[in-house]
Amino acid sequence: MSSQDEQFQAGAPEPAASSADDGMTWWYRWLCRIAGVIGGLSCAFAGLWNCVTINPLNIAAGVWMMLNAFVLFLCEAPFCCQFIEFANAVSARADKLRPWQKAAFYCGMAVFPVVLSLTLTTLFGNAIAFATGVLYGMSALGKKGDAISYARIHQQQKQMDEEKLTGALEGQAL
Repeated sequence: MSSQDEQFQAGAPEPAASSADDGMTWWYRWLCRIAGVIGGLSCAFAGLWNCVTINPLNIAAGVWMMLNAFVLFLCEAPFCCQFIEFANAVSARADKLRPWQKAAFYCGMAVFPVVLSLTLTTLFGNAIAFATGVLYGMSALGKKGDAISYARIHQQQKQMDEEKLTGALEGQAL
């Protein structure tokens, strides 16, 4: 290994240290963040509205929705939580998570209040937070392949099937 290769590898960032290796483009990353902030706003307002009742399950769902809003703001927009000392640390740790982990966390967080109290307020309030999880889940699937590579794979599979078929026919003829 040459000294240039060693310098290049030493200067390269760690894969776990940067979140740029997850395959998300800059605009999709911003779309997910904006969806998270809007989802946090919708959870906060719907959660507050849900707490204005006498039904204890609705109050519990509303409190959970406001907790969801806080977590969404903390992970996606830590500048909204400047008064909290650990906000940047939590955001940095959330940025290190893989997209499928964020998707599972956000979708699970959004489903719980709906299961607790199935009302229109909980459904609409958690819809955008759930959509944020879906966006992260779609990014975990990766980019769609192009038609040329799919045609090449299909041609190879077809050729392998024909070889298997001719091999089976030759085995029967003997």
